[in-house]
Amino acid sequence: MSEGSRIEHVVSIDIDAAVERVWAEITKTGEVQRPLYNTILESDLVPGSPVKYFSPDRKRIFVIGRVVEIDPPKRLSHTYMFTTRDEPATLVTWELEPRGDGCRVTVTHSGWTEAHKAPEKSAAGWREILGLLKSEVETGQIPFKTRAMYSVMNKMLFMMPKSTRTEVAVERLRQPAT
Repeated sequence: MSEGSRIEHVVSIDIDAAVERVWAEITKTGEVQRPLYNTILESDLVPGSPVKYFSPDRKRIFVIGRVVEIDPPKRLSHTYMFTTRDEPATLVTWELEPRGDGCRVTVTHSGWTEAHKAPEKSAAGWREILGLLKSEVETGQIPFKTRAMYSVMNKMLFMMPKSTRTEVAVERLRQPAT
């Protein structure tokens, strides 16, 4: 990546469900979101409010950020920072548009800089998340292999870096953006 260049990942999927149903899954708070790596979203979902994606036991936070824009049920944009990395926040924007009886979901992940390590891996993660979202919304289930992986991951949470501990991640969210 050259100085000042930006990478932007744009990933889309068509889902056989109404925009409102997909929106409800993406913005579900206080409950496990299986498509989003089995995390629990905590946020007021108003511009400026914190965004935190917790482990199911709420002892770890994996992603922190702040809501930038929300236009239900069409658009949610928030900053995005992995708690496992000491890197600047990026920007994630979810856009939903009706398509016949279903909808198209597009995720744009932008704001990558020289300070980010391996931003090219992000697109694969979003493709996986959108595939799981499609499965969850259309069938009410995610694949068995994913459920098995989540089970193993939950048993290994004690090995995660200290930076993912809830109290550490929350403190990082309180710090001003650099």
